[in-house]
Amino acid sequence: MFISDLVRASGALLGLAIGDAMGAPLEGLPRPGRVVTGMEAGGRYPRAAGSYTDDTLQAAAVAESLVVCRGYRAEDLITRLISGYRLHPEYYGPTSAAVFDRVMEGLTPYAAAAEVHALNRGSRTNGSVMRGPPLGVYYAGPAVAGVSYCCSRLTHFDPVAASCSAWLNQMVSDMCRGFSREKAFFHALRRCREDEVADLLGRYRRCDPVPGLDALECTHAALTCFMESRDFEAAVVHAVNLGGDADTVGACCGALSGAYFGSGAIPVRWLAPLQDREALSELAFRLWAASRT
Repeated sequence: MFISDLVRASGALLGLAIGDAMGAPLEGLPRPGRVVTGMEAGGRYPRAAGSYTDDTLQAAAVAESLVVCRGYRAEDLITRLISGYRLHPEYYGPTSAAVFDRVMEGLTPYAAAAEVHALNRGSRTNGSVMRGPPLGVYYAGPAVAGVSYCCSRLTHFDPVAASCSAWLNQMVSDMCRGFSREKAFFHALRRCREDEVADLLGRYRRCDPVPGLDALECTHAALTCFMESRDFEAAVVHAVNLGGDADTVGACCGALSGAYFGSGAIPVRWLAPLQDREALSELAFRLWAASRT
């Protein structure tokens, strides 16, 4: 159990980065005319094959904060998130970017999130969903939902975004601790606080996946690809080839798939070119070790 827990925990973080990097060249595009099955260069911004986006930058910030603070600390996390934003502001979505700009101007994160929500007439984009899986690695049981809501509300005022994050993180948490994906799914459904989220995700097979920027569409697409695939490779290939917000759907699906199938199931040909592979592996180990203390 000791080794298998580590394999799943590292699988969640590495899987997230793999899905992000594979999906990045397809971000914002229609479904590709050919099936993409490996790391490729290109996309909206010049990127080498295996380069990741803000999905991994933000998830790594969450993981690092959990390790250093021995748990969720909003003040520490927002500082780390903004540090990543300053490196590559072009990668970030409309909600998170607007919130980070206001925090740098002096607003508190929660005040900034409420203001952006009001100005944009909503904030149920998927930025808080993609960064959350390290919370599932670190926390277990009912605590996952509460901390997921707090982390989501740093930037996304909408409760649907928070509920989607909690669903994904709950499944990651359970699967990292040896639960089957079916049992993890039903745990997430039982603990879901939003009827709209429970209705769509609880009956995910009734709708085709839509790889949208919307938090619920994104989570549904990632969940569908994961639940209906036989292995890690099939799940991530399915997710990124939906097109649309391919990097984030890929990241969310990769986190679920990595937590279930483990890091050993990730193809070596995908891991070899992954940006910061060794640093991410070390961070995953530190996160897993911190979760056990």
